[in-house]
Amino acid sequence: MSAMFRITLPDGSVREVAPGTTPADVAAAIGPGLVKAALAARIDGQVRDLNRPFEGDTQLALVTARDEKDALELVRHDLAHVMAEAVQKLFPGTEITFGPATDDGFYYDFAPKERPFTEEDLPAIEAEMREIIARNEPFVREVWSRQQLIDRWTQQGERFKAEWAADLPEGEELTIYRQGDWLDMCRGPHMASTGKLDPQAFKLTRVSGAYWRGDQKNAMLSRIYGTGWLNKKQLDQHLFRLEEAAKRDHRKIGQEMDLFHLQSEAQGSVFWHPKGFVLWRQLEAYMRRRLDAADYAEVKTPQLMDARQWEQSGHWGKYRENMFVVPDEVPNIEDEGAVLSGEGDLMALKPMNCPAHVLIFKQGIKSYRDLPIRMAEFGCCHRNEPHGALHGIMRVRQFTQDDAHIFVREDQLVDEVRKFCELLDSVYKDLGFDSYAIKLALRPDKRFGSEEMWDWAEQSLRDAVAATGRDTVDYGWEELPGEGAFYAPKLEFHLTDAIGRTWQVGTIQTDTVLPERLDASYVGEDGNRHRPVMLHRAILGTFERFIGILIEHHAGRFPLWLAPVQAVVATIVSDADDYAAEVSDQLRRAGIRVETDLRNEKINYKVREHSLAKVPVLLVVGKREAEEGKVAVRRLGSQAQEIVPLATAIAALVDEARAPDM
Repeated sequence: MSAMFRITLPDGSVREVAPGTTPADVAAAIGPGLVKAALAARIDGQVRDLNRPFEGDTQLALVTARDEKDALELVRHDLAHVMAEAVQKLFPGTEITFGPATDDGFYYDFAPKERPFTEEDLPAIEAEMREIIARNEPFVREVWSRQQLIDRWTQQGERFKAEWAADLPEGEELTIYRQGDWLDMCRGPHMASTGKLDPQAFKLTRVSGAYWRGDQKNAMLSRIYGTGWLNKKQLDQHLFRLEEAAKRDHRKIGQEMDLFHLQSEAQGSVFWHPKGFVLWRQLEAYMRRRLDAADYAEVKTPQLMDARQWEQSGHWGKYRENMFVVPDEVPNIEDEGAVLSGEGDLMALKPMNCPAHVLIFKQGIKSYRDLPIRMAEFGCCHRNEPHGALHGIMRVRQFTQDDAHIFVREDQLVDEVRKFCELLDSVYKDLGFDSYAIKLALRPDKRFGSEEMWDWAEQSLRDAVAATGRDTVDYGWEELPGEGAFYAPKLEFHLTDAIGRTWQVGTIQTDTVLPERLDASYVGEDGNRHRPVMLHRAILGTFERFIGILIEHHAGRFPLWLAPVQAVVATIVSDADDYAAEVSDQLRRAGIRVETDLRNEKINYKVREHSLAKVPVLLVVGKREAEEGKVAVRRLGSQAQEIVPLATAIAALVDEARAPDM
């Protein structure tokens, strides 16, 4: 008789099972309700199929809908396969490529036989998907050889799959998943059958073009996107968020409020209009006051630095493809069509500020008594992002960071990170964000530094967050293996906005690599040279992206202190023009950003127009208000108005317009 396998359950109990037993069998033995609820199994920490037999002694946990992250990934992966089968049935001759799960859904790339797919095709595909779900086809895992895969795809006329299979290494265990007669190469895992999917909890959303393997030299494919959830309620909530997000799109609101624009003459850079730059300046002034109060020293460093500096820091080898490089020579402009020879030294526009801050730190001798040194810069940086990755002002090529680097002794690190976390918490609340998650990104596979250094750096960040009391589920505390920078682990701060979306903005990284590579040191209490620890930190991340997030979070309805135009004085009749000018003048002298609307238009038209521009306060004046020295105050989004003396209105606006730190 074969040796039994010991299966340890989450409560610590142990079951002995025979070889060939599956997690589904264990679930059934525990109870019929559990086997119905189980979607997959977590085997020694890895999610696997319920029907895949145990291979030895195992720690087993069953994945149900309560394990939402794992459950959603399973659902979306299954839906991608179901969609691909539906497409190939409806459009014979279509070739398949890949179909991964995404953060809120799934997509699949296809090579149609006759024409690219359009959004008019989506309802029929959805209907066919529901039929496949209703058939409750089991997902069956099979192990194939590389040659079997190549032969299968070649015989089926699947050129792209055959090409991919030919690139796979010899001897590697290769798997396919079958649902009925349809199959695809896949590592899994999947749920037990298509019937585990809720047929009302998915929707195909759009179609776009995509190059095979992401290379524009290759064939253009049709990519179909979908969103998938555990139940219809979740889907409806997601579709509502999408609808709301479209209304809040920073590009749309930015145009309505005349804040900025983008154009091809400066790909990936923002043209800030006067009102947009008022918003920028208010945010910058607020951040500068907070940094001054927290004992940061502000600096300014060069845009262009010698490539050898980037090579020494390690960025040249790790980040070169994202840097804008400039030959350090002047072409002969008198020669028509002259080009740079490329024989001179190379310079690069800085993609980050950290090496320059180390160079400032190295000016003069630093003592252990000088630390911590907090060095801040609103530094303009450039990164050569791909054209397809650019998105409004959320992802650009030229950006300004609210950057800072803190040089500390090892014994100061935990307390300094704690202070940063508390500053960040206060800033986010001032800017209208009450909810955020903290995640610890751990060492990547390719990295600088010793294992001991990484152990210490990661634990220091854990200890610092613990010191703030924020290493809890309430703060979304999570550790992310392999997602740290090549030189340091980092804490990431993920904001939740008004419609439930998350945005990763703030970071702090514990770095001992860069001070070593750039030879930064201080004189310790023992009289010897020591390396400082360098904390890379940002609260907003970049001004461009954070302003985009602010626009969408507030839907353009900024708190009064941030609003580019805080009030408009609008006349009902021309007889009130002189009084309107006087009201505007008094508001301006009181520090309120105000405009005057004297146009010969009906007041309802003016109200609608200034509401679209998201002006927080409209002060309406007519002949009666002029005679009595009053104003009719209308708030954005309200039909009501309050008639008050001008002095009362000004005092209330001045009080409300104070920044939260003043």
